[in-house]
Formats: sequence, structure tokens, C-alpha cells
Amino acid sequence: MNRSREHTLILLLISDADMRAVIQDTLATQGYLVQATGDIGVAIDMLRESPPDLLIIRPYINSMPGHEAARYLRTKVPGLAILMVGGLIDDVRLKYRDSLQNIQIFPKPFTAEQLLLAVEEVLSMEPKKR
Repeated sequence: MNRSREHTLILLLISDADMRAVIQDTLATQGYLVQATGDIGVAIDMLRESPPDLLIIRPYINSMPGHEAARYLRTKVPGLAILMVGGLIDDVRLKYRDSLQNIQIFPKPFTAEQLLLAVEEVLSMEPKKR
């Protein structure tokens, strides 16, 4: 990726306000532009206004599975890089594997440094591999 962090827009779609705030602060202190919401409707409006370089999403957004929300949002911004933070690695949830195609999974728990490395890795991928 050739864009500098201050020109890289990340959209957080995380319904847990505390987790959203911590991740937003972590990214912002590293120079990323960050928009954050816990509501998919607001996320759609944000996408229309300014398409992000990366979407960070949780496995569940209120009552909607995160993989469904991510796939829907990618229809609004084709090639959107997506990083799902937390879960979806246990046997019960592996049935969603096909719907997670081109969505990078980053399980909890993680440190700020690990999150930042995961963000850089996803942003540096070619769009087809995201």
C-alpha cells in the first residue's frame, strides 16, 4: 500500500461501544483517519459519503451476523478490505466459512500492536486477496 496512514480511512462497525472506542483510539494515535459506528445504517451513510480503505467489523452487529453485514457493505464498495476482529474460529461457526471469502479474520484476544500489524497486513494485500 502506498498511501500514508493520514490518508487511510478506516471504518469501524462495532456495536460494543467500549471496544469501538479502544480500537478507534488505537488507530487514531497511529495516524489513521477513523470513522466509527455501531449501526449498519450509519455505516452505509458513511460509505456513501467517503468510501473507506478498510472496514473493521465484529462477528455480530446488534442482531445481524457480521459476515452478512460485511458482504452487503462490500456491494457498496467493491474490493473493500475487511478485517473481522474476534471469533468465528470455533467449530460451530465454521459453517460460515464460505460466506467469509476474502474477509480476513483476526481472533481475540489481541494487543494493540497485534491489531496494528493485522491492519497493515490487510491494507497491503492486493484487492483480490482481501
